[in-house]
Amino acid sequence: MEGGLETCADSGQFRLPVVLTSMAKRMRIVQVLALAWLAAFLCAHWPGEARAAEPKRAALALQWTPQAQFAGFYVAQAKGFYREAGVDLTIRPGGPDLVASRELMEGRAQFATMFLATGVERRAHGLPLAHLAQFVQHSALMLIMRADSPLRELKDLDGKRVGLWDNEFQLQPLTLFKRLGIHPRIVPQSGTLNLFLLGGVEAASGMWYNEFHTLLSSGLDAADLRVHFYRDLDLNYPEDGLYTLDKTLRADPQLCKAVVSASLRGWEYAFAHEDEVLDIVLEHMRTAKVPTSRAHQRFMLRRMRDVMLGGEGIEGHAKTPPLGHLDRAAYDRVADALLEQGFVRTRPRFEDFSRGGAL
Repeated sequence: MEGGLETCADSGQFRLPVVLTSMAKRMRIVQVLALAWLAAFLCAHWPGEARAAEPKRAALALQWTPQAQFAGFYVAQAKGFYREAGVDLTIRPGGPDLVASRELMEGRAQFATMFLATGVERRAHGLPLAHLAQFVQHSALMLIMRADSPLRELKDLDGKRVGLWDNEFQLQPLTLFKRLGIHPRIVPQSGTLNLFLLGGVEAASGMWYNEFHTLLSSGLDAADLRVHFYRDLDLNYPEDGLYTLDKTLRADPQLCKAVVSASLRGWEYAFAHEDEVLDIVLEHMRTAKVPTSRAHQRFMLRRMRDVMLGGEGIEGHAKTPPLGHLDRAAYDRVADALLEQGFVRTRPRFEDFSRGGAL
């Protein structure tokens, strides 16, 4: 051996002595261990750069029990759209005793769905709501009368019994009655139409995607009913929208943007994959022990598409705004009506209320 090198007799090539080879191996092991320690240190102390951020936890409160009215949100959760956007989202169902705005106010949810009228009214009364996205662009609310009733026109309801739901559901009816100069006898309406079916009221409130189809499923034909859509009476008020609190939007605008974008993606998927989506919705209903009917939920999903994107029964109305967009003129109609009817004393500024454009 000469100069630390050893000649291979067979090939004339040089090779490192055993002692140097062992030292090189030890050096490589030390280098690997050092790199592993550095990676672990970075993951622990510099997570934004060294590893993918953990999904942010948030909750969404819906304004009613599970049904296809909320299909897009359930789909976005089931298909992983929220997680892909960086959000671990819990969906909290609503109901008669679970008010979405209260869930938001008391901190049990960071996001909530509400009718536009509800959002404006709550903001005017001091709840610092921020409107993030508008989903239902056309009103699905209707007033239902029997075709065989001696009352032929809406003005004939003066002094008659009319079933109305509470809160924001009364905005359009009361505005209509004032415009017609009539004073019906308001009867509180429950979650069923039994009172209407038994003749306890001359007219009842209903949603196109829900109660109307329930009546058809009970054995009545469309010809047995005289239906008055508020959207056809110049009372076309947007309904379901997505809301958060001002403080949530200020603290984490990226979270708000992620929830909006994933929800929009969920609705787009829902309308393109009907049967798969119905499976998801029905599973949520079964879990919540809500009576299920695939045919009824299919009807609801299709009507939701109409009132969100424009379609059957929407022809003749102004052009449907893009999904997620709140039209300024629609906001003005609702806010002015709330002020006129005395539901609010002041109307929130549109720029303070509608914040989706800032995302």
